[in-house]
Amino acid sequence: MVWDVDDTLFDYTAADREGMRAHLASEGLLAWYGGPDEALQWWRECTDRQWARYAAGENTFEGQRRERVRYFLGEPLGDADADAWFERYLSHYQAAWRLFPDAVPALDALAASHRHAVLSNSSIAVQEHKLRTLGIRDRFETVLCAAELGVSKPAPGAFLAVCEALALPAHEVAYVGDHPEIDGRGAAEAGLLSVWIDRGTAHRDTGEPVVAHRITTLTELPALVHADTRFGAPSTFG
Repeated sequence: MVWDVDDTLFDYTAADREGMRAHLASEGLLAWYGGPDEALQWWRECTDRQWARYAAGENTFEGQRRERVRYFLGEPLGDADADAWFERYLSHYQAAWRLFPDAVPALDALAASHRHAVLSNSSIAVQEHKLRTLGIRDRFETVLCAAELGVSKPAPGAFLAVCEALALPAHEVAYVGDHPEIDGRGAAEAGLLSVWIDRGTAHRDTGEPVVAHRITTLTELPALVHADTRFGAPSTFG
């Protein structure tokens, strides 16, 4: 069983919203953007734009953070100033970190029957720290991230890399993530059992049918994977 982290196990959307609201208040910037909702929407647009460039190989992980800050503020900050601004934001963001209530029960329910790993479009330093802070790092055999792999979801190479790390063929591995295209379609097209956890986050609807199994809570996951008969013995199921 391979897991996405943000908005799958960890409530990234809520933490980002609460953390940025607190950060902008401390920086005296909430009113500058017309109010908190407008400021948060602009931060999200900056994040999505720069993350797309990073995923396309047009920037480094650190570089996309700096560009998010520069676009958001509309200022040509140097690297050190952009890094400092982002670090101040991180302190507020990390104070709001929470797992979804269904995360630990699902991990518990699958602990004895399935091996577990993480595949994320982030960096190992970020996600290792997050998983340890949230108290679940020891649940996973390995953590693989795009920054170190050099390939991002939904590219098949990202999913196949984690299968290789588990020494399992793709058809014996399940992947669960929150994005219908990046996670759901990407995992399915790489040959994994693909599970889309639809938490109602604002992902753009392409109008195409999703090729993943759709669930709305992780409490549905154990029954789904145990019912799938193409894997043989559950103990070999990644």
